[in-house]
Amino acid sequence: MVLTFWKNSPSRVKRVLTIVGFLFLSIIITIAGVLTPLSSEEANTIGNELDNTRKTIDSMPVMQQVSFIFGNNLMICLAAFVPIAGPVFECYVLYSTGVVIAAGSITEGVNPLLVFLFLFIFPFAWLEFIAYSVALAESVWLTWRIIQRRFRSEIVTTCIFISICAVMLLLAAVIEIAIISLLR
Repeated sequence: MVLTFWKNSPSRVKRVLTIVGFLFLSIIITIAGVLTPLSSEEANTIGNELDNTRKTIDSMPVMQQVSFIFGNNLMICLAAFVPIAGPVFECYVLYSTGVVIAAGSITEGVNPLLVFLFLFIFPFAWLEFIAYSVALAESVWLTWRIIQRRFRSEIVTTCIFISICAVMLLLAAVIEIAIISLLR
């Protein structure tokens, strides 16, 4: 039944379903990182690194802050587009992000899972996760097209998705810095 649905579905539906599937997978992988047990020493070490990064970003002019966050997220997203290796790298990044959230939460004495879920009230979290999910899904599609020896047609689609992800991540960085500025 599922295989018949998949075969009979238009390509756009398949792509949307693939992206949604990777969105759920991305959230699950990040939650796995959030739920990773950390010693107080590990949490403090990671928390101190996080604080140093925050201080560095805070010392920058606003446009440079946006550029820094956008550039960092775009490089991670672009890496996810790479067939086979990209999804492996992205899964590592998502898991590591969860661990950093956990460490920051532990040092502040807050439940890490609540902090992670709280992030989703902000649009930048959704934009970032969706962009990464698009990249992961397109990596799989590109890999499949390479196997089918039809990758040339997929290159155009990949470029379109890269552009969409770049716009989403730029918007996410602007929103994130705006929210941080309002909360100070």
